[in-house]
This record gives sequence, C-alpha cells and structure tokens, in this order.
Amino acid sequence: MTRTVADECDVLLRDGGVAHIRPLRPSDREALHELIDRSSERSAYLRFFTGGAATAHACVDRATGPGYRGHALVASVGGRLVGVAEYIPGPDRPEAELGILLDDEVHGHGLGTLLLEHIVVDAAEHGVTELVAFVLADNRRMLRVVEDLGLPVTRRYEDGCVELRVVPHPTAHLLAEIEARAHEAERSSLAHVFTPGSVAVVGASRDPRRIGHRVLRNLVDSGFPGPVYPVNPRAAEVYGLPAYPDVASLPGPAELAVIATPAAAVLGVARDCARHQVRALVVLTAGFAEAGGGETERELLRVCRDAGMRLVGPNCLGVVNTAVPLNAGFLPGRPPAGPLGLMSQSGAVAAAVIERAGLLGLGVSSFASVGNKADVSGNDLLEYWEDDPATRVIGMYLESLGNPRRFGRIACRIGARKPIVVVKSGRSASGDRAVRSHTAAAATPDVAVDVLLRACGVIREDTVQDLLDTARLLAFQPLPAGRRVAIVGNSGGPQAMTADACERLGLVVPELSPATHEALRARLRPAAAVGNPVDLTADGDAGDFASAIETVLADPGVDAVLIVYTPPFGSGLDATRQAVADATRGAAKPLVACVAGHDDLIDGRVPGYAFPEQAVHALARAAEHAAWRARPVTPPEDLPGVDLTAARRIIEADLAAHPGGRWLDDPTAARLLSAYGVHVAESVSADGPETAAEAAALVGLPAVLKATGPALVHKSDVGGVRTGLQTPEQVRQAYREMAARIGSAMKGAIVQAMAAEGVEIILGGVAHQAFGPLIMVGWGGVTTELLADRAFRVPPIDRAEAGRMIAELRCAPLLHGYRGRPEADVPALENQIIRVGRLMDDLPEIAELDLNPVIVTPGGVVAVDARVRLAPAPQPPSLFLRRLR
Repeated sequence: MTRTVADECDVLLRDGGVAHIRPLRPSDREALHELIDRSSERSAYLRFFTGGAATAHACVDRATGPGYRGHALVASVGGRLVGVAEYIPGPDRPEAELGILLDDEVHGHGLGTLLLEHIVVDAAEHGVTELVAFVLADNRRMLRVVEDLGLPVTRRYEDGCVELRVVPHPTAHLLAEIEARAHEAERSSLAHVFTPGSVAVVGASRDPRRIGHRVLRNLVDSGFPGPVYPVNPRAAEVYGLPAYPDVASLPGPAELAVIATPAAAVLGVARDCARHQVRALVVLTAGFAEAGGGETERELLRVCRDAGMRLVGPNCLGVVNTAVPLNAGFLPGRPPAGPLGLMSQSGAVAAAVIERAGLLGLGVSSFASVGNKADVSGNDLLEYWEDDPATRVIGMYLESLGNPRRFGRIACRIGARKPIVVVKSGRSASGDRAVRSHTAAAATPDVAVDVLLRACGVIREDTVQDLLDTARLLAFQPLPAGRRVAIVGNSGGPQAMTADACERLGLVVPELSPATHEALRARLRPAAAVGNPVDLTADGDAGDFASAIETVLADPGVDAVLIVYTPPFGSGLDATRQAVADATRGAAKPLVACVAGHDDLIDGRVPGYAFPEQAVHALARAAEHAAWRARPVTPPEDLPGVDLTAARRIIEADLAAHPGGRWLDDPTAARLLSAYGVHVAESVSADGPETAAEAAALVGLPAVLKATGPALVHKSDVGGVRTGLQTPEQVRQAYREMAARIGSAMKGAIVQAMAAEGVEIILGGVAHQAFGPLIMVGWGGVTTELLADRAFRVPPIDRAEAGRMIAELRCAPLLHGYRGRPEADVPALENQIIRVGRLMDDLPEIAELDLNPVIVTPGGVVAVDARVRLAPAPQPPSLFLRRLR
C-alpha cells in the first residue's frame, strides 16, 4: 500500500533537461565507483569529509553489497549515472542519516533537490521521523538545497560541521515548493520548443506539395530570426537555403528539429538529433501509436528521454509562436498574433480554429498540435502558458486527459489568473450499468470530466464556436463582478431575445436605479424606453447609443453591459461602432455587443457577436468563472470520529479474504462507514423466518425486512424490500414470501426498525481509475435513476461546497420546509457528504458506494441502506513526487 523508491521515473531538471531516477541496484557498483573517480577532490571532501575518495569507494561497496539496510536512489542523465542519494535508518531510533553525491557536471541543475524530494517521501512512508545530514559549514550548496526544500529544518553547529535535522512529513508548504520547482523546469524545457535559437527541418523537400517543404516555407516566411537548416540528403538547396545531408553536417547547433520524414526513418533521425545535442523534436510524421505502432512510439520517447529532448507529437501539425516569430508546422498561411494560447489533439480542428480566430480578431499567441501526446501534453503546455506574457486566455481541444489529477491541480492554479476554455470530445455514456450502483451508473466518464473541469475552474464548451466566443470576451474584457446585465439596443425583438437568453443562462436583467432612469430620460429622445432593456428604437442614433452606454455603466446595480444593434438603422454600422468604441473606452465593467450578422471585435477590444445567444452565452461563462474565482479557499474541516486506521484494517482484511474484491456484506459495510462517522441504521442479520422475527423484536416494530446476497444490487427491483411489518408473524411471512420469489440469490436478510418519515436522498461515490473519486448527492429512493436529480463533486468537499451540491438539486426545497413540511437537518446532511468525500478520497479500494435512501429528518440523517464494493486498487501516485508521465 506504500509508494517506495521501487518506482523509477523520468524527471525534468531546472534547465529543462531530463534525468532518470530509480532505486540503487547492486549492478550499479562500477558506475558509482566511476562517479567518485570523476568527482573533484573538493566534492569528495565535502561529501565524505577527510575520508575523501577512499571513504566514498568504501561506501559504494557497502551500499551495493549484501546486508545494506539503507534506502538509496540513483540518477542518470544521458544514460550515465550522475547522482546518488541515500538514507540509513538508525538501529534503535526512528531517524536516519542522509547523504547525497552528485557529478560535478550536474551541479546547479536541481538534481540534488529532486533526489531529496523523492527520499523524503520514501522516508516518511517508512516511519522515519527525522533525516539527519552532517554537512561541512563551507558546503553552502548542500546547506541551501536542504534548507530550501520546503520542510522544517533545524541547525546545530559543532567543530566546523552543521548538523541538519529535517522532518520528512509532507506538508502543504512542501507541495507548493515542489510545484513551483516543477513549473520552472517545465517552462525551461518548453522554451526549447517555442523560443529556439535555431531550427532544423529534417525531410525538407523541394516539392512544394510535401509537408517538409511547407514547414520550411512557413519558417522562412514567418521571419524566424535564427538559423534555419534544411536537411535533405538529395538536395544542395531548398527554398533558397543551403541544404545538408544529415544533422551531423549542420554548420551550427539546432535547438529544435522538426521531423517530416517517412515513419521508418524517424527513429534514426531522432538518434542523430540526440547525438548532436538537439533539445526538442517536433515529429509531424504519422504512423505510430495511432496506426498500431505503439512500440516504435515508446522507443522514440525513450530516445528523447535519454537525450533530454522534449517531444511534440508524433502525428501532429507543428508548433507556432507569433511572438518570436516561429511557424514550425504545415498550417496553411501565417497565424495572426493574438492573446489566445491554443492546444489541439486534432490537426484538422486546429487549422479551423486558427483560421476562425484570425477572422474574429482574436489571433493566437502560441499554438501546439500535440498529436499522439507521447511526451508534451496539455498539462505541460498549461505550465508554459501560465507565465507567458503574450497569452491572456488558454484554449484547448482535447480528445483525452492523460493525467486528469495533475491537470486538475495545474488548471486550478492557472485558472485563478488566466481563464482556460476547453472543448472535450467524446460524450458517450458508460458501458454496462446492469450490475452497478446507482452512483456508478450516473457517474459516466463524461460526467467525471465535467466535474473535474468545474472543480478546477475550467470552462467547458461543447463546440469550437463557443470556445472562440467565450475566449474573445475573456481575452479582451474584465470579468464581471456579478450576474446583473444592462441591455442597450435599438430593436425590441432582438433585445427581448437577449433578455430571455440571460434568464435561461442564469444572468439577471435588473431594474435600473431611479437615478439611472432619470439620467436616461434626460439624455435620450422621448420615444426611447428607459427600463432594462433600454430600447433606443430604430431612430436611435450613434449619440443615443453613447449616452445610454455611459449612463448604464455608471449604475452601481449593473455588472456588465450588453449592446444590441441591428444595422443599418440609426446612424449606420460604422458610426454606431465608433460610438460604442468611444463610450466604452476605459470602462471597468465588461462590455459585449451583438451587432446583427457581424462576428468581430469593435475597436480591437469589445467582442461583437452575430446573434444575441452567442453574446449571452459568453457573458454567462465569464460570470460563472468570476464566481469560481471569488469562492473563498477554506481549510479542510476537522472531522471528529474519523478512524483511518480502523477503516484500513477492515479493507485489508476483506481484500485478503476476497482478493478480487466484492460487495461487502451489510455488517462489514456498516463497520467501515461508521469508522468515518457515516450514520447507518442499526441492522440485525437473519438467515430464516424465525431469526428474522427475533431480529424484529430486537430492533423494534414496525420493522423493515431486506433481502441480502451478492447478486442483489437493486433489491427493490426483485421484491427484496418489505416495509411497515407490524408483528413478528408478518416478518416471518414476509421472509418466506421473499425467499420464494427471489430464490437462491437470496442468502439471508437484515431487519431494521422503520425510519422516521423524512426526505429520501441518495449519497454515493465511485472511484474512476483515471479521475479519482467522484461524490454524488441526489433525490433518493426507488426513483433515483428515473428522476436523475443529482449533483457531483470531486473530493475533498468542504461545508460550503456540500451546501452548493444540495442547492443544485431540484428537490432541495423539500429539505427547507416546502409547502408546510418540517425543516430538515441540512447541516447534518452536509456533514455526511463531507465524510463520504473524505472516505472515498482516503481509501481508493472503495470502488463504489451507495447510501440509498438516506433519510433526512428534522432530527438528523440516517442511511437505511448501504452498499459498498471493494476492489484492489493501486495507491495513487504521490503528489510530492515529480515525474514525467
């Protein structure tokens, strides 16, 4: 159940290079001795004090010999072992001595910090309470590495030596430091892709129809300022530039190589690039994993990782950076500059989006077509765009989320500063639902995507047109402070359509203030309507538009202004657009315009939409995003009564007895839930009519009888639930009838006292392998799937979020005294939602969980039916371990 140094992974260094970290092996002895021999005398002295190299060699023999009781990691760069880190636990105390040795050539690249991060996680999981490092006082580099890690460190000086004591307990501060270092490394590595000093085009053809020629032409025509090297063994010159037979023949270094050769030649070209210190590859060639060549694609990635090269593609369209300028792909034409950072898995979609973005005045700051995503993915690009000054909004077309949990963490951080708009294809339903819980049936993969994106503030759109509409507003206008919209226009019909669209999408068209009414009446012609919408009529001219816009902008009850103009009325299109530009210049509130039939930008900053629904949709998305940003960040709630140790013992014991997992029997499920303070009604098991009657006497009458058995997922559907049983004889008879109806699938029953009348809610969870756990709350009972009234979230869930989940339900009024009903204990329901979220987050072996119904009464909450399915599950990767996927 623990994550140890038994894992190995590739990691990014501070300068964008790649190192490989893995556990020490006895076979590393020779390479470690060579590392020591390469080390300077000073390095050996700083690490091993006066013993120097002799002590170092002895330590190598000890660490690679039998009986070694330490935990050690090694790091290699370019296939050569360049670092080792170890901790050796003490024989009697929960502390361990720490040591690190690096090749002199990799000092300053962040490798020591990376090794230390991995060592800390392993030490914590093996019960080490302190890591102790003895460091010479003049070894400032090592002192700085340890003290800048992000963990509590104490110092003690003695005889020129510093004793450092580190508490290896992962904390939020450590995670923040690790993510900051990961961000720096990602930025450095992708700088070789987007801002290279030189570019080689391998496969640069003389045939204008070939991709290699189009790439070269785009590079040259874009005005790329650095050297461009065509590589073609059968040509002396291509597109006016000297050509070279191979990468080895280039007259200077190539920082980026764009490969447009046949698939069979790509591996050889990649190896040539690796030998000649190319830092990044863009492989346009298809014919890899998408065509059954998965093994070749993995080998291509391995070549790149060993050489420290980042890989875009294969099977991609290329990359663009309009700021450099760099057009290293085969897009038709030259993408116009703009504030949109764009990623697409589909080349065809990308070409259409870039062309349309240019026509709309949006443009792109940079673009990457990632193709098969063998290496560089959307997560990496988000890290690059986070600090890119040319990028104000990020757009992504995704067909898959390679690492959804990492995507969520990165997007949540970036979304607080730069909006992220995503079109995610593939909204198909999940597969077989017949044997699954209500929660698992509802939580399709597409629902999981929706919930993940919403949790991290990502704006999900259904179409590319919606993406561009929303991105235009977010790129050029401030976010609204609220949902109150003033509508100003010259035609009643389109304005009414606009107001209707606002209401549908959760925007408010409020009454304007009396002062605004008075000001409008004084400035506009008598025929104008000065309510909201403000109707200037068809006679309203450019001056009327300017006056009305300025006036409603000043109303403190207005958060955004939506201008609706139908040409050619009034002063005409050009004059009205100019009036809008003049009246909105310097405005602190967002402004959008619907100019009938025209999609563009007014004055380079006010987004104009051809139809009212487009404008309202974009504004509603902006308001939702602003509300997400404004949500307070609350610390995790302290939950009394949570016993993780007891819960884990229950799970481990059950999986030991049932290695493939199972639906838990009712007593085991109740014990597991009670370990997290989830309240389940008292149940007594029965194996026949007589024991059922005895159980009813124990729990109290009237009673409920429920059939049990592994195959009985939905008991009500097969007559496996009888309620309101008033006497022991009724309980006996109910058991006999139930057993006769269900047959061998019924293995017994449970008996419960009838619950008090209340609102029936379903509360559940499902563990998605890729996305992690999802929590669901909804209208419960036998009609839960029919009514489909439910809300989902990803844990952890705080009280405010639990309250928002409940508020989303159509049945929420039933909890708040609807039509004279008693007020239910909503805080108790919120508490159960939080606890189920913590349970699912802590214990990945819980594959499915249904509490249905949960009865919510004025006096509290109780689950009268609980189903829990366990399944073997790998522990999620530690957030504290940096690694390339």
